Amino acid sequence: MFFMDESRFGTHSKIGHGWFKTGQRSCVKMKLGFQNFYVYSSVEPNSGETFTLILPNVNTDMLNLYLQEMSRQFADDKIILVMDGAGWHRSRQLNLPANISIIHLPPYSPELNPVERFWQQLKRITIRNKIYDSIDELEVAVCAAIHDFTPERIAQICAIN
Repeated sequence: MFFMDESRFGTHSKIGHGWFKTGQRSCVKMKLGFQNFYVYSSVEPNSGETFTLILPNVNTDMLNLYLQEMSRQFADDKIILVMDGAGWHRSRQLNLPANISIIHLPPYSPELNPVERFWQQLKRITIRNKIYDSIDELEVAVCAAIHDFTPERIAQICAIN
């Protein structure tokens, strides 16, 4: 059983908490930007196994591509994929591979999806208080961070108790 979601990563700076000298006004650099990409990720919360793709948009075509690639990766397995009820997750044009079944979470309940905790950690590492000169530079940083997560660490972050 995998839990799946998408998350947007872009060049617009995200400011987070930090430590600064008392009594001095701190200056934090920011960058405005409108370039972005989406990380599609499925997490098996107990083992920490993941399947991730970086795609340019969130829509039915991209989800179909993701499902097709996931089906190939786990060709010998029957997968139950738990996801939220986004419009493209429920689309009639969704081509569901034979080895994947979908269960939808109740509306407005992201706290039930363990992959949300993975997004928090990934964004803390890659985009909080950081500036990237290009979308390509950000993509390289996100890929490196994803590869640095071990299954044990992902299970620790996403475990269902």
